[in-house]
Amino acid sequence: FVFQRFFLLPMLTAEENVELPQAEAGLAKAERRRRTQELLEYVGLAARAGHRPSELSGGEMQRVAIARALANRPRLLLADEPTGELDSSTGDQIATLLDRVNADGTALIIVTHDPALAVRARRVLTMSDGRVVREDTR
Repeated sequence: FVFQRFFLLPMLTAEENVELPQAEAGLAKAERRRRTQELLEYVGLAARAGHRPSELSGGEMQRVAIARALANRPRLLLADEPTGELDSSTGDQIATLLDRVNADGTALIIVTHDPALAVRARRVLTMSDGRVVREDTR
């Protein structure tokens, strides 16, 4: 799950935030370290691995959150307003990263009010008052 407000643990570095779910899943330390480095490279933050969330920009925090969500190789990634806390340029970078995640084989369900993000989806369900009122497929 990728949250709108990131929910990174502030006392942990980017690397530790990504490694934590792997530790909870019981992965061996060497495998966790390798996978964490791979993920931070994947999201373009290998050089920022030792930084705490307070030392990262909003876009960097969202990329760490995406790396953390991918840590245990999910087949489905849920994202709640992944660009909602970001400026449009950074939001576009995150959308491009999510496109890449999807192209690499992870299914995505994204909740958004951002039309620029929604237009990138192959299927869009529009809801009003808790009901689907429209479905568009591309």
